[in-house]
Amino acid sequence: MSKRDFYDVLGVSKGASADEIKKAYRKKAKELHPDRNADNPESEAKFKEANEAYEVLKDADKKAAYDRFGHAAFEGGMGGGGPRPGGAGFGGGGGDFSSAFSDVFDDLFGDFMGGQRGRQRATRGSDLRYNLRVTLEEAYSGIQKTINVPTSVACSACEGTGAEGGVEPTTCPTCSGMGKVRAQQGFFTVERTCPTCSGMGQIIKDPCKACGGAGRVEKDRALSVNIPAGVETGTRIRLAGEGEAGMRGGPSGDLYIFVEVAPHELFERDGVNLYCRVPVSMSTAALGGAIEVPTIDGGRGRVQIPAGSQSGRQMRLRGKGMPPLRGGGHGDMFIELAVETPVNLTGRQKEILREFDELSEDNNPESKTFFSSVKSFWDSMKG
Repeated sequence: MSKRDFYDVLGVSKGASADEIKKAYRKKAKELHPDRNADNPESEAKFKEANEAYEVLKDADKKAAYDRFGHAAFEGGMGGGGPRPGGAGFGGGGGDFSSAFSDVFDDLFGDFMGGQRGRQRATRGSDLRYNLRVTLEEAYSGIQKTINVPTSVACSACEGTGAEGGVEPTTCPTCSGMGKVRAQQGFFTVERTCPTCSGMGQIIKDPCKACGGAGRVEKDRALSVNIPAGVETGTRIRLAGEGEAGMRGGPSGDLYIFVEVAPHELFERDGVNLYCRVPVSMSTAALGGAIEVPTIDGGRGRVQIPAGSQSGRQMRLRGKGMPPLRGGGHGDMFIELAVETPVNLTGRQKEILREFDELSEDNNPESKTFFSSVKSFWDSMKG
C-alpha cells in the first residue's frame, strides 16, 4: 500500500506555513492519540503516520526535498541526492516520534500544568506578615493606624525592569525565551532549566546599578491600615498588592496583618461580652446599695446591689459589651461582685463586729447549713 501524501495526512495545503503545519499536527495528535482511542485499533497507525508527516514537513530542508521528490526523497531512490533511509532524524520510515511529539508537548498538555511553558520572566513577590497590637478601646471603636513595613519595593531607577535606564530585558538566545532547554537522550527528550537565564526567559545585558538587576530594593514603607471595630486576637486583615515587590516588574505579593488585642486592666473579654470584677464592701453587700462601674466606651453605668449579695454574683448591663466584627448591635457587660473583708480594724470596729457576730446566729444561712453537714459527717464516722 502506497504512502499517503504528507500534506493530506495533516490536512494542510502545500503552501502552508510552519505555524499552520504545527497547528494541524497538534490537532491530529490530539484526535489520534492511542490513549484517547483505546477502542480503535487503527488509531495507533494513523498517529504514527501523522508523526512521520510532521517530522518531515516541520524541517525546511526536508520539506523542500519532499516537495521536489515526494516520498522517494527518503527511500534511497535519488542516488544520494536526498536523505538516506535510516539517516539522522528518521526512524526507518516511521519518523522520530520523540522529536516530533516534543515540539507540541507543551501545547497538548499545557492545560494540565496551568498553561505554563517554562517562562518565569516576572515572578510574583512574596506575601508578608505584620503583627499589630491594639488596645481593647481601639478594638471597640475601630481605628486608623499607620504602620512601617520593611519590604522590597520596585526599583525607581530602572522602573522594576532590572536593566540600567529602564531598558527592557532581551530574549535569552540559548532558550529563545522559553526558560527551558531540551536535550535528546535516546528515545526521550529531557527538559531542563536554561543555564543562561536561570529560567527567566530573558537576560539583562546591563544590570541596574541601584538594584543589581533584581528590579527591586529594600525599603521601609508607611502604610495606613483601617482596623474595624470588633476585631479580636487572631483577626487577619489582607492588603492586596502591599507585600514584597515582584522580580523584574512582576506583581507584588499581599500583606497580611494579624491583630492582637492587648489585655485590659479592668475588663476581660469573651467574644462580644465583657466581664468586670467589682469589689464591694461587706456592709454594702449585706445592706444593698448602688455602685458606679466603668464602661468600655468611657462612660459610667449604675448598678443596684441587692441586699445579702455574695461574692461571685453577676449582674448584666445590656448592650455595654463589644461590637461584633460583622453585623450590628453590641454584646453585654457582666458585673461580678467581690465582697471585700475589711482589714486594719480599730479597736472600736473589732468590738462592734464581735457584738454583731454574737447577734448574727440566723444571718449566715450558708454557714449554718455547712457546719450542720460537717457535724453529721463526723457523727457518721464515729458510728
